[in-house]
Formats: sequence, C-alpha cells, structure tokens
Amino acid sequence: MPGMSRKAAAAIAASASIALLTSACTGQTESGANDDASKETTINFWHAWSAESEVAAVKSLVAGFEKAHPNIHVKIVGNMTDDKINQALRAGGDKAPDVVSSFTTNNVGKFCSSGAFVDLNPFFEKAGIDPEKTFPKAMNEYTQFEGDRCTAPLLGDAYGLYYNKTAFEKAGITSPPKTWSEFEADAKKLTISKGDSYSQLGFMPNYHGWESTTEHYFGQFSPTYFDSSGKSNIAKDPAFEAGFTLQKKLVDELGGYQKLEKYRSKLGDEWGPKHPFHTGQVAMQLDGEWRLGMAEEAKPGFEIGVAPLPVPDDQADQYGKGYITGTIAGIASTSKKQNAAWELLKYMTTDTDAVVGFANAIHNVPSTLAALESPKLKYDPRFKTFLDIASNANSTTSPASINGGTYLVTLQQFGYDYESGKETDLKAGLKKTAAQIDTDIAQAK
Repeated sequence: MPGMSRKAAAAIAASASIALLTSACTGQTESGANDDASKETTINFWHAWSAESEVAAVKSLVAGFEKAHPNIHVKIVGNMTDDKINQALRAGGDKAPDVVSSFTTNNVGKFCSSGAFVDLNPFFEKAGIDPEKTFPKAMNEYTQFEGDRCTAPLLGDAYGLYYNKTAFEKAGITSPPKTWSEFEADAKKLTISKGDSYSQLGFMPNYHGWESTTEHYFGQFSPTYFDSSGKSNIAKDPAFEAGFTLQKKLVDELGGYQKLEKYRSKLGDEWGPKHPFHTGQVAMQLDGEWRLGMAEEAKPGFEIGVAPLPVPDDQADQYGKGYITGTIAGIASTSKKQNAAWELLKYMTTDTDAVVGFANAIHNVPSTLAALESPKLKYDPRFKTFLDIASNANSTTSPASINGGTYLVTLQQFGYDYESGKETDLKAGLKKTAAQIDTDIAQAK
C-alpha cells in the first residue's frame, strides 16, 4: 500500500534531522562527480518502500538497471525514513546512500537548500534531457527549489473523487459532480441522517477526514502560495478564502463540526478494510490513486466510480485537474560516486519502460509524460482518471519551501480552528497565518 507508507513517512517529516543535514553538507567544496561510471563499481540505493510487493518491485527495477549497466552494482536498503537517511548522510562512509528516494515531497526545499542532495541540472544538461519536456508540469515543479533541481520524480500520486455508484442511483444522481456547487448539492442528497448521527454521509468535509487536507482542497482552486518575493500569499490570493469558505459551508450544511466529528470518531481508519468509503458509510471520498485497489480488495458490495475532483464554478473549463504529489529521488552530496549514481537515477526516473514497469508493479502514477502515454501501462480503466489528472497542465502541487511543509502545517492548523468555530474571522485569520508563515521561513534561513 504505497499510500500508507507515504502517509506515514510524511507524518514523520523531519525538520530537526534535516537541520542537522545543513551543518553536515553546506559548504562542501569537494564534488563527488569525478568517478568513472564505465568502470566496475558498487553504489548504495536507499528507499522508503516497505510492503513485500513494493520491495519486490524495487528489486525488479534495479535488476533492469544492472542488466543495462553490468558494471554498476546496486546495494538496496529499504524501509528508510527521512530521519534514518539524514543520519546516514551525516555519518558518511561506504555504507551511506549514494541514491536516495523519499516519500516526503514537502522536504524538497530542505534537501535543496541544505545541500543534502546535489543539483541535478548539470547532469540533465549533459545527458541532453529537458526536464520540462520529460516530466508532468506539477511533478517538474515539486522536484526543485529556487532553481536548484536536487530531486527528480519517481512515480507520483494524483488525487481525485471516489463515489458509490449505488448510492448515486438511489439519490437520483446520474453523473459525478464537476463543479463545487454540484458537489455541495450531491453531498446533501447523499446524506441520510439517523437521530444525532448518520446512516450515510455524503462526504466527510472535516480536515481530519482521511485526505481532506487544506492542500488537497485548495489544489482545485489553483492557488499561489507565495508571491514573487517569497512572502506568503494566502491572505491576498482569493483562492484561499474561496477554499476555506467552501469547506466551512460543507461542514455547516452536512450537520456541523461537532456532529461530523462524533460520526468520524466511530468510523474505520484510513488504511484498514473498514475505511468508511469501503463500508458505504461515506458515499464520496477525496483520495489518491492507491485507494482504488484498496477499496476493491475490501469487496465493498457496490460499484466504485472514479472521477476528477470538482472545480470552482468559475473554473468549470478546467475540470479534470487535480492535486499531484509523489516520490522523489536524489543523489547524496556526500556520495563519491555521483556519476554512477546519476546513471541509476536517470534510469529509474526517465527510462520509459522502467517507469512503466515500476508503475504497473506498485499501482502508482507514472512520472514521465512518455510513460503516461505508454501502451505497456496496465490498469483498471478507472485508473485512467488519475493518469489524465497527472498529465493535465492545470493540475497543481504545493511549492517547495526552505522549511519544508511547515507552511502547510500552519495553514492546516488555521483550517482546524476555522472549521470548528474557534476562529471566526476568515480574513483576519488568513493575515495572521500568513504572518506566521513568513516568520517561520525567515527563521529557517
């Protein structure tokens, strides 16, 4: 379950440990790109996957590389959190990783600004590969920070809408909603109250509601998190006010924060078979591409529909876009075998057949434009929704920041306060939150 692994890794996201890396790597003057990649050598590849099927897929991916590069041998170390990776990079030595993959996209700004990973731009240029023409727009954006492309995308996640077709038919809804106003109307039609609870909830809007985070909602509004000077833009871009207003309206119209939280507290967890979408307790679900396989494995007893998330009514022509994130890969700046490391990273992230094979094996979204169009991709027809979202030029992501995802945590905290009624003045709250984000970034520099 790639989603579970990634979620867990993101939850650990390592401010302190990456701060340690800054002292370990900044100011490094020796380049490790002096090795001869045509000679016999061994490199270390650390990754975060842990499920048996995923680990087997990584081994198969690396085996394909070793077949194409018989002189480069790869030692694989799995189930590595960012914490463990950072400690190893700081310690250095022959056992430290040369190539690293991480689920924590939000840490790209730290990886780049601290010097933990090398800038890949010179490697791409030397290889004659144009990242902008190779990777989907959003993936191309989240793998760099302030011009430093210290990571490359290694498969991705796209967020869409899952819906219970049986519940839709009973409610007289003939197609998935395309705009937020349609979504709001459908969520109310699908909600069946039972005393002070529900026998079926149309949608769980609360920010603790399994992937219903601020960044996933706001991705549909195409927000600009920072202005050209790097200052927080959340109090100025109307997308944020619109996003918070929409979510709060859903909370209020579907029963109110307290009633929804009480219901949510008794529902199954996100990664088990009793997830409330699987059980029919929630009729629509915002989620990533991995949910389809998990939901089918749970044998839900109804047909699952998949569609892009709705868009604001004034952006109806952009229906089909979504929020994108994924796994990233980089070369450790402490590596003394960076040319050999580049050969592995280049193969894993740009070789079409390699990317397609890996995507097929772990059911994630391919991370190159060519792989997204490959006839060798194997998938449930409904999965194509996520392929289309990934290749949609209007799809969005969260920009990299020098202190990682701290600004998203701050924004999410405001979301908790606003949805619960603790904070009632949206405009003032956004200004205060923006000021906090700016303060945190200034302190991180």
